Amino acid sequence: MSAAAQSMVGNNRSIIIRDSTLREGMDVPGVAFSLADRLDLAQQLDALGVSEIEIVAPGKVNDDLPFAREVRKRALRVRSTGLLYAMSPNLSAELDNVAKCLDHTDLLISLSPRRKPYTSEEKWQRLAAALDAAAETLSDYGVGFPNASQSDPGFLLEMAVRAQEKGARRITLYDTNGSADPLAVHALVRDIRSAVTLPIIFHGHNDLGMVTANSLAAVMAGADGVDTTINGLGDRAGNCPLEPLALALALRGYATGVRLTHLPQIARTVAEKSGIGIGPLAPVVGAFVYSHKSPGHLEIPELFEAFDPALVGAKRRILGQD
Repeated sequence: MSAAAQSMVGNNRSIIIRDSTLREGMDVPGVAFSLADRLDLAQQLDALGVSEIEIVAPGKVNDDLPFAREVRKRALRVRSTGLLYAMSPNLSAELDNVAKCLDHTDLLISLSPRRKPYTSEEKWQRLAAALDAAAETLSDYGVGFPNASQSDPGFLLEMAVRAQEKGARRITLYDTNGSADPLAVHALVRDIRSAVTLPIIFHGHNDLGMVTANSLAAVMAGADGVDTTINGLGDRAGNCPLEPLALALALRGYATGVRLTHLPQIARTVAEKSGIGIGPLAPVVGAFVYSHKSPGHLEIPELFEAFDPALVGAKRRILGQD
């Protein structure tokens, strides 16, 4: 067995990959996927093997519902999910609408004292009321805590436990401003994991360039899933790119269901539809990833490559010998 194959033998713990290209990707300046584009990408993400696709944004529920209905008509294998603000003045109607077209919905409330509602008790009261409303309408719902990495850890822990007791089926932890580091994320997820039995999802941003490491750290600390986007599309510096995370998880023995050989093609498709090109140095799908200037690298290629290019259907090459 090759070194690459040996490294892929591990604990085989299943990890939820929730791809948010069709939500977060729409927040990139200049990106405006048409309905046809979104439907095509939803089908490609289904073929890729991701667990879920996030397709309804909390501030654009009415705009996203037609797309969500079309996705439901296609009976894809991938689960469809979306987000609602727990404090939305239209929450009752929004719950009724998403109940007809989404498989899972998360209710969001920021835990930062700098975002409304400002007091801890009012935050809980508003979330508890939203959970009660969700229980009357939805069969599968969870909570999401924006600014989780910038909030008081004790309060986060308390809210996670209370949300579980109130009937939430999942908890999503957001590193909203991308300021966390892998050690901090590991500790955050570890502490929540020790207090609740619910699935935990980590959602990271890449403002400091650490989102892939942060997402991997979350999984290693016990997170059950991660949010990703194709090519790392997303607000500001983007979100966790699916391509390197999928490889990093596979090489460590985690099962994601992602068909690795599909990654280069879907990356190219998203680049074309978004207008945001793939940098040549991009991990996994960049033009230079499998290129070597030194023929000596071929003597022991695994010393110069993190994984066998064949895993994603690619081939290594020596520059000047094409």
